[in-house]
Amino acid sequence: MSRIGIIGGSGLYDIEGIKDVERVEVDTPFGKPSDNFTLGKLAGHEVVFLPRHGSGHTILPSELPFRANIYGMKKLGVERIIAVSAVGSLKEEIRPLDIVIPDQFFDRTKARESTFFGGGIVAHVGFADPFCAAMGDALHRAAKQVGARVHRGGTYVCMEGPQFSTRAESHVYRQLGASVIGMTNLQEAKLAREAEICYATLALSTDYDCWHVGEEDVTVEMIIGNLKKNVETAKKIIKVGIPELPMVRKCPCATALKDAIVTRPDAIPEKRKKELELIIGKYVK
Repeated sequence: MSRIGIIGGSGLYDIEGIKDVERVEVDTPFGKPSDNFTLGKLAGHEVVFLPRHGSGHTILPSELPFRANIYGMKKLGVERIIAVSAVGSLKEEIRPLDIVIPDQFFDRTKARESTFFGGGIVAHVGFADPFCAAMGDALHRAAKQVGARVHRGGTYVCMEGPQFSTRAESHVYRQLGASVIGMTNLQEAKLAREAEICYATLALSTDYDCWHVGEEDVTVEMIIGNLKKNVETAKKIIKVGIPELPMVRKCPCATALKDAIVTRPDAIPEKRKKELELIIGKYVK
């Protein structure tokens, strides 16, 4: 199996048990990633770990270098990414400390970089099913094995932040049927799809956002308290889930870019070809 990427969200800045550890700084055409990458072995497989917000949690969701992070994963040979993310619950049945493995997104972000393309090259990848189903199923099995209360499927609302939702917004998202709300995973998933990397989320429910009349409104203290417990569960799921991942990728993620580039090769600026060679090289010469 190729290298497996792990992106750690709030509260997950390292993973104990990674062997043969090497810290690597990666340069990209899109600037510096959030932090250095940690390479090593976990559960007998090669992994690449990156703390999304930096090791000291210094980067706002809106400031994250999404393109550099995913490009760096691609450069290091990653073909699958497990993203860990703290979320608020929008459903009664998704309780704090539950795990959700979503299968859809609803975009409420504003002006974030969410594509590798532009500047003389146009591509439109399919994104109807934004998460890798094969990875989601494997993580679901692993979550049940470790005894987590887990929900398979659901919609992740990705909001801009850094402020939490208003009460009106929270109620609207519930009316739309959304399951959880967070601030980070949408752009990662879009870029991973363009880079033909499988992507799945372990969403860690820390609170009921602010819609639940019988619960306190979400606070940082509440999130951190539940997050510490949730992160330990996520680590167990990752260790059990990695061996569950399919050895060979037969999902659409692996060829997502095959028919997506609409610009004639001779019309693409040479500078852009060079910058995106890692992404488009097997389709554009």
